[in-house]
Amino acid sequence: MSTTADTRDYFGELENSVYTALETYSNVHRGSGHNSAVSTRLFEEARDIVLDYLGVEKKHNVVIFCSPGGAAALAEKLSPEDYRLASSGDLGLSLGVRAIVVARKALKRVTPVQTGGGTAILMAPDWVIWAAPPDIFEAGTPAIINIIAFACALRMSMKCGKDIFRNPAPEKLTASEILHGDDPETSSGRELLDALREKQIGRTVLVPTAEGLRPYINLDNSASTPTFTPIWNAFRHTLRAPAHIHQDLIREVKDICAGVLGAPRSDYDVMFTSNTTEAINLAADSVSREREHGADQVILSTLLEHSSNDLPWRRVSSSVIRLSIDDDGFVDLREMDAMLSAYNERGAHGVKRITLVAVSGASNVLGVYNDLAEIGRIAHRYGAHLLVDAAQMVAHRKVEMERCGIDYLAFSAHKVYAPFGTGVLAARKGLLKFTPEEGEHIRASGEENPGGIAALGRALLILQRIGLDLIQEEERALTGKTLKGMRQIQGLSIYGISDSGSPAFAHKGGVIVFTMNNMMANRVAEALAAQRGIGVRSGCHCAHILVKHILHISPSLQSFQRIIFRMFHGLRPPGVTRVSFGIENTSEDVDVLIRVLKDIAGKKISNNTDVTKQGKDFVTAAAVRVYSPGCDVRI
Repeated sequence: MSTTADTRDYFGELENSVYTALETYSNVHRGSGHNSAVSTRLFEEARDIVLDYLGVEKKHNVVIFCSPGGAAALAEKLSPEDYRLASSGDLGLSLGVRAIVVARKALKRVTPVQTGGGTAILMAPDWVIWAAPPDIFEAGTPAIINIIAFACALRMSMKCGKDIFRNPAPEKLTASEILHGDDPETSSGRELLDALREKQIGRTVLVPTAEGLRPYINLDNSASTPTFTPIWNAFRHTLRAPAHIHQDLIREVKDICAGVLGAPRSDYDVMFTSNTTEAINLAADSVSREREHGADQVILSTLLEHSSNDLPWRRVSSSVIRLSIDDDGFVDLREMDAMLSAYNERGAHGVKRITLVAVSGASNVLGVYNDLAEIGRIAHRYGAHLLVDAAQMVAHRKVEMERCGIDYLAFSAHKVYAPFGTGVLAARKGLLKFTPEEGEHIRASGEENPGGIAALGRALLILQRIGLDLIQEEERALTGKTLKGMRQIQGLSIYGISDSGSPAFAHKGGVIVFTMNNMMANRVAEALAAQRGIGVRSGCHCAHILVKHILHISPSLQSFQRIIFRMFHGLRPPGVTRVSFGIENTSEDVDVLIRVLKDIAGKKISNNTDVTKQGKDFVTAAAVRVYSPGCDVRI
């Protein structure tokens, strides 16, 4: 161990590396902008750091990042000689990260313990082409920042000793001070929103573009959201806090979540997970145990669903049926009523009964908000429960679980400006069918990440003080302006609601998907990034069934795609380009977007090899800064 261990601020150095990662944070793998490229590079390098730490060769092994519960479930399927495990807890860090290193040959015999976002590369209503390891075993968005922090800590521990994080400088803040402490008491509404934008981490970072060095414009908030200094402070203060403060934080954030979700603690349980996907998988496991005697369970879903609210139900039920949608993306409520009546009232399908309706609160593709109160009323009328995937909802619209009759609800902190590896499952009391031992394992797994929980609580409090009505107003203005600009671009096609003057526009959030004539969606996204540093997302957005529906991909073409994708790995399915807004975005961002889209449509941009090289150099330099400990601490 280093002789400087008692004087050197290792926690400060770790905080500096994590802060640097947050400056260019975005979701990994499928994004087009500079930030997604950096986060992907850091995330994948973390696997190599784990291998170095454990002294395992890369050629014959795969590193899989999991929550504590996910790692335990995967390990149960493996022989002890087939894997090794590294935990953030081994270093004295409460990050909730497990890295399980598995022999490649052993994984051929193992099925995933959870399914959802990222575990499939192509899917249809009745078939799935699964991703290769490790993606197939990393359901949903991983705890990217926590994993990067873990990798940084592993590198530091290899140089300076395994116990360097076990005795941090004492943190004297209470749980309440961590969650509330650094806000001006009088700041709220637009004043708070404007002040918060100045505190966005990474807002001053310049990225290389065809127009020179420019500030990055994040229009990929549906994938993941950036964070802000007060939320980061809640995370970092919690890492240094003692265990009793962690417990106080967890209790208080449960109360905050219940208040935000309109789910009284007397009637609802709130538990923490690693992300929305894990939460829905847990709900699916529980629902599968509710089988009525003599009845076959059916899950009723919709064409709108993200794979995280589709694949888990296929795993536990042999019957998943989907409600159709209109051209704007709204569910046909009359069809829903008729289906539930046929299955549950008239017995038109024999012993099959719809026990659960699983719907998205807001579509991550078309941006529509369906009428959850009416959906809940219809479901309960026929004896079914309602689960809502609220990943795209909590940061944008008011949620009222009790009023809308929502029995289960799941969402992720990384879509609520707190990208530190936490998710939430809220469920009506008595519905979760886990044994006491199982329930304790689930609780312990989620609560091993108190920093992520504290950051979520801090983010939710800030959103409440800004006001969701104001956030909705801001996003509506940005969306309307964008739609107006896009409609003037020749060759650009918008899917879903495209007219801000339509009555349906009141039920659309800040998500727009589009295509451009004779240009693949990923090429449009790449051009936006290269020309002006605009980060968007392209492809099927883990909503393959919906995207193929709006693109009118015929069943015969889908069958052909299935054959081709099985033969040739690495192909991209047809998709759409997506713009999605968050509280950091402004009208000026829209002006830049529309101008560059017009240039792309008019073919006024050209491939610039210098910009491509500069972009790669930018990513490399950012990764070096994060994984090179020893810089000054930023507070």
